[in-house]
Amino acid sequence: MNRREFLRRLGIGTGSAVALMAMEPLNVLAQKDKKAVENRMTYRVQHGSGEQISLLGFGMMRLPNNQEEVNQLVDYAIEHGVNYFDTAPMYMGGQSEVLTGNALSRYPREKYFIATKMSNQNRRSWSFDESKRMYEQSFERLKVDHIDYYLLHSIGGGMDSLKGRFLDNGVLEFLLKEREAGRIKHLGFSYHGDVSDFDWLLDHNEEYHWDFVQIQMNFLDWTHASLNKGGWKHDADAEYLYNKCDKLGIQCVVMEPLRGGSFGRMAQELTDQLKAKRPNDSTARWAFRWVGSNPNILTTLSGMNRMDHLIENVETFSPLETCSEAENALLANIADQMAGFPTIPCTTCAYCMPCPYGVDIPGNFAYYNEAVTDHLLPLPDKSAANYAEQQQKFIEGYQKALPNTEKWARACQDCEECLSKCPQQIRIPNQLSRIVQTLRVRKA
Repeated sequence: MNRREFLRRLGIGTGSAVALMAMEPLNVLAQKDKKAVENRMTYRVQHGSGEQISLLGFGMMRLPNNQEEVNQLVDYAIEHGVNYFDTAPMYMGGQSEVLTGNALSRYPREKYFIATKMSNQNRRSWSFDESKRMYEQSFERLKVDHIDYYLLHSIGGGMDSLKGRFLDNGVLEFLLKEREAGRIKHLGFSYHGDVSDFDWLLDHNEEYHWDFVQIQMNFLDWTHASLNKGGWKHDADAEYLYNKCDKLGIQCVVMEPLRGGSFGRMAQELTDQLKAKRPNDSTARWAFRWVGSNPNILTTLSGMNRMDHLIENVETFSPLETCSEAENALLANIADQMAGFPTIPCTTCAYCMPCPYGVDIPGNFAYYNEAVTDHLLPLPDKSAANYAEQQQKFIEGYQKALPNTEKWARACQDCEECLSKCPQQIRIPNQLSRIVQTLRVRKA
């Protein structure tokens, strides 16, 4: 049953769906449409423990800052079989863990699995005491006596960072002992960037016995993540990361299956190719089906801060219909086409924020990428007859997307404070400069 049919049975229009669902308790919605709450979720078995983990995981990075709304999202998710919830101390300045803990603590502990992280990326938190304090604070915020899935957060800043954050200070040794004591059930890490860190940790698997690894994986990054484009540097494609984990028998948790939502804003000619095959499926459903078709995936994280997204994603995984060979070939072809677009690989995670000079970094990149996919960006030939016209449309769209001029790219002062925070390793000042140049009108 698709979302439109679901809403029709409830007797409401799609425009008011989210507002209604925010007001009405989910148990009332369940009574109105019993089929809508039928649990047909697809599950994967965690190696070793035999735990049944929902293939759709709930990413809690961008939650509504309202406990009642979060409760209703969590209620719907659990009612439909979602049992994996991923958060971190740095999400929403710590509020994500608080909101998540409050929402989940209303349920029996065996109903859900919590994943959180050691987010000690800031050098001030590299000491053992500061890292241990962060770890203990997660227990308090989440209201639990054990954490099901604990991660070394955002590995990939180079070996000096890895040693400073986890090895030389004794933090990893401490976490291994916590796993042995049962306060951590499964220990893993999330990876971005420098593949030497990834390789080193997996090459020492006999010592650490990683239970899982979280990687960025989608049908574009499968073979195109390592493209060095526009100052962006990723050393390895998702295909390499996935296969190395698979060979070692380590299951993968997938982040960014929609590449920060960019698959929902694909160029129309690419969307049309997918619609020609499955007219009723969104691009998001295609992306989720592709990820879930890989057998070594334990769960696929989606940041679902809206009820309509949650409903559609639950439907996609209940149960999941895996991709055929022909569909995989189509997505690979579309990925090849997307790789030729001069987009900035920002996933709008906002780790780079706040900017000390007020630049809305994700907002600038989001508009730029939208202009690229809509063929609005006046590149690359400035001598083209319609360049001035295209540039003016780009400028007008930019002003609408970012009405507050203090957030414009031109405010960047090249302080480079954002560089170490970006998990995609984007040369952010360089990319902001590209936008400034595109906005600059040539004198006659």
